[in-house]
Amino acid sequence: MKKIGLALVVLLVAAASIFYGVLPQRIDRKMNVVIPHDPYEISEAAQTLHDSIPVADLHSDMLLWRRNPAKENSRGHTDVPRLLAGGVALQVFTAVTKSPSGLNYEENDAATDDITMLTVVQAWPRRTWDSIYERAAYQAQRLDKLERDAPDAFVYVKSASDLNKALDRGVLAGVYGIEGAHPLEGELENIDRLYDLGLRIMGLQHFFDNELGGSLHGQSGAGLTDFGKAAVDRAIAKGMIIDVAHSSEQVVWDVLARTERPVIVSHTGMKGHCDTARNISDDLMKAIADAGGLVGIGFWDAAVCDASPAGIADALLYAVEHLGVDHVALGSDFDGTVTTPIDGSEMVALSQALLDKGADEATIRAVMGENAVRFFRANLPPR
Repeated sequence: MKKIGLALVVLLVAAASIFYGVLPQRIDRKMNVVIPHDPYEISEAAQTLHDSIPVADLHSDMLLWRRNPAKENSRGHTDVPRLLAGGVALQVFTAVTKSPSGLNYEENDAATDDITMLTVVQAWPRRTWDSIYERAAYQAQRLDKLERDAPDAFVYVKSASDLNKALDRGVLAGVYGIEGAHPLEGELENIDRLYDLGLRIMGLQHFFDNELGGSLHGQSGAGLTDFGKAAVDRAIAKGMIIDVAHSSEQVVWDVLARTERPVIVSHTGMKGHCDTARNISDDLMKAIADAGGLVGIGFWDAAVCDASPAGIADALLYAVEHLGVDHVALGSDFDGTVTTPIDGSEMVALSQALLDKGADEATIRAVMGENAVRFFRANLPPR
């Protein structure tokens, strides 16, 4: 009987090891893919230019995955060492807290949630298993921990002053956002709680309609609800930046009509360049730019239709032509269950591709980082 009991314990330990040790890595490798490629050829001119730019990216979902972000990893797209190797000075880290099965660009309901499974498999704290708010809070706390673990490499930025200090020190500046405001769980007070944890960018929707309004990939196409209007007002009053990536077009129009503060679209493409259900109309993107907003161009096929450095460069230059050079940035969607041609260490491939397309130095500097740095200096709380 003792031998049977011991064998059962061994089996349980082995099963737990696979469930909590092997399975998360397999999921991560499968979901966050870098297209296999030979090393990109980088000219001396491109490398010199790239090294002089504070490269910035508006969207990474790194916090969703069980990796040590302070150390270089062999899976996924980003961690602090790889981002620094790629010349990245500013990275927005966005919390994914609920995601429907399928992630259809055309239509989803809110009935399913794959993030619940990830919280269990990745051994997140028990409080996150059934609370969307706690998932957002936990990911903010991961950034706090990252700053403690890598103080010489990373600053958790909550103000323009923090950003300036990080840039002066040459370390990675990390800004925290949420992808969809469902972590509010219907309570405006959760905006204040998340702000106190460092939240500075509030996305309104993700892949499904929520309490704030319609998603671009939802079922209603609706604009802001009364709760959504109140949430936008409260977030803006706190000094937060509104992100309308994944929002229905009507929500975007409602937000633009509601505030004079500029908004961002953190990760997207231009519909006139890549006509997919993922991208909103060029006219609406122009309205965002005309209101002082910033548009992050993505690195995956549904955003740019050609997931290669050259294809991303084409999308960036199309956006520059239609929105103006001051309103275009990078919005990779690294680690967002997408397949990209580069990881965070290879951002110079985009500078090279832009040079190859004939872009001038000022344009390359603007879209590769200077626009985003200027935007956050102007729109983060001063201190």
